[in-house]
Amino acid sequence: MNILLIGSGGREHALAWKLGQSPHTSRLYCAPGNPGMKNAVPVLADTPTDLADFAALNHIDLTMVGPEALLCEGIVDVFTDRGLRIVGPDKYAAQLEGSKSFAKDFMRRHGLPTAAAEVFTSEKQALAYLRRHGAPIVVKADGLAAGKGVIVASTSSEAEQAIKDCFAGAFGEAGSKVLLEECLSGEEASILALCDGKTILPLASSQDHKRALDGDRGPNTGGMGAYSPAPVVDKQLWRCIDQQILQPFLRGVQQDLLHFRGIIYAGIMVTASGPKLLEFNVRFGDPETQAVLARLNSDLVEVLMATADARLSEITLSWSEQPAVCVVMTSQGYPGKYRHGFPISGIEAAEQTGAIVFQAGTRMQDSRLVTAGGRVLGVTALGQNMQAAVANAYRGVEKISFEGATYRHDIAHRALDRQRRA
Repeated sequence: MNILLIGSGGREHALAWKLGQSPHTSRLYCAPGNPGMKNAVPVLADTPTDLADFAALNHIDLTMVGPEALLCEGIVDVFTDRGLRIVGPDKYAAQLEGSKSFAKDFMRRHGLPTAAAEVFTSEKQALAYLRRHGAPIVVKADGLAAGKGVIVASTSSEAEQAIKDCFAGAFGEAGSKVLLEECLSGEEASILALCDGKTILPLASSQDHKRALDGDRGPNTGGMGAYSPAPVVDKQLWRCIDQQILQPFLRGVQQDLLHFRGIIYAGIMVTASGPKLLEFNVRFGDPETQAVLARLNSDLVEVLMATADARLSEITLSWSEQPAVCVVMTSQGYPGKYRHGFPISGIEAAEQTGAIVFQAGTRMQDSRLVTAGGRVLGVTALGQNMQAAVANAYRGVEKISFEGATYRHDIAHRALDRQRRA
């Protein structure tokens, strides 16, 4: 089979790595890909129409979309109109990620547990609401903001500044509408699931680390690391998530007649009163994917084909019992301003320790691999237990160097704390 994978980050490198393991894959193309995807042919097409033209011309049997922006632009509509097999929701359904107000409305109508929130298109009205309700409060830009449009404000002054930043254009058009949301307390978990409109099939649980600094301090980022499984999601909580979130989501898709043959990511806060939805994404999470796919024993091509063809009921997933940990190495200054273009060394040495190094923000310059983004690498490793997986991942991290390399030193700390208390 000829497969087209769209994207260039660490998530896409992990997908390319897993797709390449399938005996069904005869040729893998990546648009545009990154230097780490050595098993893939790079493709320069980047618009929905150009990518569909490429898929038709090169007899692509399956297209997998990594990033959310193209899904929200309607790439699935373009492909399906031309009879091309693709994994993902159409443009209308992609608003579950592309518009937080659309997602919140969906959650409320279909009875999914979520935080209370109000939507504002006026800075003045948003500030008036803030004065009435105070902090802590969560300020969310309505549209896509590359994972940076959510501000958890612990004080009213922080929230006020966040509101002003949104309406001043800090997140572009994404901030022209703003949600002010109840600040939930508890432990977060990431639940990824495949959905084909008839069946919803959850993947292994995981937990992301959004804050930039150790101890969950600092600004929100696109993700500084992840691990799978998340011990907070025990059997009882899995049942609760399935009954209160996944199955109602599937019913909502069916009742609203949404075209959804792809991945749904449910960001969940495990509160004292049960799991509550923080957000939806309509694609694989990053860096959760790196940790989750490292544990997947099933053939990913078969799984994605079944998703695209609405045959998920035929699929049973198989998982390694070993946990996996992904530590993200970033450029100094991320998620704010950072410099790039610095040579990277030590990836081969890291992989000799048993780690898998997924490239994210990299490029080739004068035949050398250099930094090219905020999140540069995702160093991922399995272990006999969580403690071993953490040690294996950091052993790999220690072998890698580039100027300004930054990473958190406490990935999976909640899982390790639970282990120590047990």
